[in-house]
Amino acid sequence: MAIIWGTNFSIIKSAARELDPQAFNAVRMAVASAAFLLVMGAARLWPASRGAGTPQADASAIFRSAAPLTGHDWLRLAGLGVVGHVLYQFLFIGGLSRTSVANSSLMLATTPVVIAVVSAVLGHERIGRMHWLGAAISTAGLYLVVGRGFALGGERMTGDLMMLGAVSCWALYTLAARPLMSRHSPVAVTGLSMSLGTVIYVTAVWPKVHAVDWLEVSGLTLGLLVYSALFALCLSYTIWYVAVRQIGSARTAAYSNLIPVVAMASATLFLGEPTEVRKVLGAAAVLAGVALTRAGGRSEAPAEE
Repeated sequence: MAIIWGTNFSIIKSAARELDPQAFNAVRMAVASAAFLLVMGAARLWPASRGAGTPQADASAIFRSAAPLTGHDWLRLAGLGVVGHVLYQFLFIGGLSRTSVANSSLMLATTPVVIAVVSAVLGHERIGRMHWLGAAISTAGLYLVVGRGFALGGERMTGDLMMLGAVSCWALYTLAARPLMSRHSPVAVTGLSMSLGTVIYVTAVWPKVHAVDWLEVSGLTLGLLVYSALFALCLSYTIWYVAVRQIGSARTAAYSNLIPVVAMASATLFLGEPTEVRKVLGAAAVLAGVALTRAGGRSEAPAEE
């Protein structure tokens, strides 16, 4: 997940050279939603796996819901669609197009802290000392990686504020979806909420989509769009929520600290951005912080478990 989302920065930057960012995002969300719905439809044709706790049953639970959707579930899914797919995607893509990768990476790296604090305040999870130590070390590493490029204000103020808004939306989306994850599959929750959000998103930015001459778009850019849809949205969102259900929101969010490191590495490989010694040291600190978080995981299990 971290590798896919980290490289997605370079993919979006590359595609933005040819496509309007919001038009690119609208189409990739539509492609991802269609893929989710196809997988969900196929899953309904598969025989249900018996024997809870078996590998077959665990794999089936990723795609098949254990209970029917209620009216309240649909309302929650609609809310998740607005927060996690309309607002988050609009703010993320808009912020990334207005500010630097350094600023974007550093702000997104605050997601684990936001999720951990809110989870602790709401009593959803117990956050131990090892987790906080790992988060602190990872944050220090992130500053080494992107700190010199971080600056609020000036021409980048709008983009910076949009990225902060995106972080808030993602944290809320992650925490609000967890009750649904206890009764429904990650694919169902993500796919249905994304599909509902995509309808609103595409409608809102339709003039930008309509303005693109899609017949003139290069095959490479279209390939990047499909890759980003299937991997950065479909596969990675599913991985995220399988992890949320298995190891909790706080520990899952800790892995997003790896995303800026991967983003910097992919930018060096694919966009030709230079790599500095401080970035290597920062990456090492981030990995050490995540390792500490994992080491303290047994005492920090979700409270309901």
